[in-house]
Amino acid sequence: MIVITAPTGNIGRHLLHRLLESAPAAGEELRVIVRDPARLPAAAHGCVEVITGSHGDAAVVDRAFEGADAVFWLVPPDASLAPHDTYTGFTGPAAKAFAAHGVGHVVGVSALGRGTPVADRAGLVTATLALDDFIAGTGVAYRALANPSFFENLLEEADSIRERGIFTDVVDADRKAPLVATADIAAVAAGLLLDRSWTGTDSVPVLGPQDLSPNDVARILTEQLGRPVRYERQPFDELRTTLVGYGLHEAFVQGIVDMKRAKDAGLDAGIARTADTASPTSFAQWCAESLKPAVLS
Repeated sequence: MIVITAPTGNIGRHLLHRLLESAPAAGEELRVIVRDPARLPAAAHGCVEVITGSHGDAAVVDRAFEGADAVFWLVPPDASLAPHDTYTGFTGPAAKAFAAHGVGHVVGVSALGRGTPVADRAGLVTATLALDDFIAGTGVAYRALANPSFFENLLEEADSIRERGIFTDVVDADRKAPLVATADIAAVAAGLLLDRSWTGTDSVPVLGPQDLSPNDVARILTEQLGRPVRYERQPFDELRTTLVGYGLHEAFVQGIVDMKRAKDAGLDAGIARTADTASPTSFAQWCAESLKPAVLS
């Protein structure tokens, strides 16, 4: 039995799709924890067991992890809380349920940065790495998917790209870093969940096929969209003011700002890309399939 948390999110929906295709042949049953079952794809109906509720709720995870061999664990960021409460605090009930039900394997969504000089002051990433240590401390076999920023983050910029030909961030325009498609993260997670021959604790980097700077991204966007697109660097103080204005918890805002500052200082540059750490989807391919329709709609 494989339990999938956040099955309708950016990563979870791709993972669910993959497991619906491959789990039956492997003799695996699937169970999902979801707040709104109506958001599940039609293909899941009748093929997965559904536990309705939040996977931060002790009663929900107690039901969901009964008889489970493996769990895909993803914490939904909660901008109304401080980072530690968002990640480790949310996972507390699940950690107890892992032990109570003898869950053997957990695959979690994490971040790059462990071992870099800025890892201890990287805001949300620092909290995420602490979560990895917390889960590993439960005694389960654990694999942390160490990810850079997602291609999908740019979907939040679709309106600005359409209307002004601009996307923004706070990192240096020439700062090259890995970027990854969430579908590629899901593919790695599916492989780990289906082949549970691994033991102990480790991280699994998922780096995409190449490092890109914001200027590289602007060039590819211009090529793919057939219209000029440029990158505009936003000051860190302006980012903080904007996020506070949205009503986010101030500690969470500081976590975002510290994470962005650490990325600009090379947080994601600590792992070499190899055949094992690269993933296949290029930014140009993702742009053509996902961002272009959103911008041109």
